[in-house]
Amino acid sequence: MRKLTLFLALAPAAAQAASFERPIPQAQSATAEFWFALATLALIAALAVVARVVARR
Repeated sequence: MRKLTLFLALAPAAAQAASFERPIPQAQSATAEFWFALATLALIAALAVVARVVARR
């Protein structure tokens, strides 16, 4: 029983988490900017198609 008590007393000290380190944002690459622009244009085109379909009804 003493070993269990000693273990339970020392367990929280061994399980302490490391301090939080704030992440450093990375710059966007040219490839990522290209795909984002392409996705933006595709979204605008899809919204235009939906607007036309809804307007016909």
